[in-house]
Amino acid sequence: MTESATPSLSGTSDRLLSLDLLRGLIMVILVLGETNIFYHLFLAFPNSFTQFISDEFQHSKWRGLHFWDLLLPAFMLIAGTSMALSYAKQQQRHASWSKSFWKTLKRSFWLLFFGILIYSVLDNKLNLQFSNVLTELSFATLIAFLVIRLKPGWQLAVSILLLLLTAILYRFTHVPGFDQPFTDEHNFGNYLDVQLIGKVNINYGTTLNMLPAAATTIWGLMAGQCILSDRSDKRKIEIILAAGLLTVLTGFALDITGVDPMLKWISSGSFVCATGGIALISLAFFYYRIDLRKHQRYLFFFLVVGMNSIFIYLFFNFFGGRWMNGFITTIVSGLLSFIGVQSETGAVFSCLVIFFMEWWLCYFLYKKKIFFRL
Repeated sequence: MTESATPSLSGTSDRLLSLDLLRGLIMVILVLGETNIFYHLFLAFPNSFTQFISDEFQHSKWRGLHFWDLLLPAFMLIAGTSMALSYAKQQQRHASWSKSFWKTLKRSFWLLFFGILIYSVLDNKLNLQFSNVLTELSFATLIAFLVIRLKPGWQLAVSILLLLLTAILYRFTHVPGFDQPFTDEHNFGNYLDVQLIGKVNINYGTTLNMLPAAATTIWGLMAGQCILSDRSDKRKIEIILAAGLLTVLTGFALDITGVDPMLKWISSGSFVCATGGIALISLAFFYYRIDLRKHQRYLFFFLVVGMNSIFIYLFFNFFGGRWMNGFITTIVSGLLSFIGVQSETGAVFSCLVIFFMEWWLCYFLYKKKIFFRL
């Protein structure tokens, strides 16, 4: 569950700092966003700009794409890239495929376990759901590993088949009350949730999202294997960037033409292509800037969080949102009110305090050389 080896910030020969940065950047945005700072900022200073920022840090209600919607697909993609690098290192140590498989299976089990556990109690009631980053990553990790030895063409084919299978299930499975593929609470994904967890999972994705999530992770795996190949650095960037641009264009074309609406909550094909493509472009950019051009200043702030991404995700779900955030907000806002600071402005400062407390916790673990891994 933990590793004590300290990843080096200067030695890049055995790891990609761009992956650590991307992981850390995603988690910093996620931790900051989960404090609701941008919503409180809008309430404190209502104008069109703060409203836009607040809206972008919330999921799209149904059709469309917000900035907040990009985080989960990006995390899934870099998980696939990390898998490619990890498997290559295991191969260098002459680990057998079966040994690597059992290691992956164990990781998938713990991801599933914690993914279920963090949402097991909602509104003081027992709750079961399979639609969050850890549960989807559990399934996607296993699927991606099963195709890790295939040629790139076959890996791509599997990812496309996963998207096609999802589309077929939504479009051609006619269940009374759940036969409207692009209508919230009345599609096949909702029906599957009713069968598995006994209810429509309102305001969350569906269990079926595991299939398209696996496609995104496979794309990340392919990008990682491209980086590990003996191609020139320029060619690697060109391939990943071209793949990203192509999938982004495909995603938006499918949405604009109405062939496949961009729907985050059911991870439609257009949504997966658009978000996966943006993640690939981001990976190409950071790999070029950080690992190839060595622009590595100011990375530490994000790397500290990225090296303990699973820990901080579990922390702010278990303790932050359920207890600490409210506790800190009450204290900070209450103290600021004594000097005349309005409640909403005080709430913004409270969010910053919460964020930096969680960042400091990651920093403390980093200094103690404690890194949580599943």
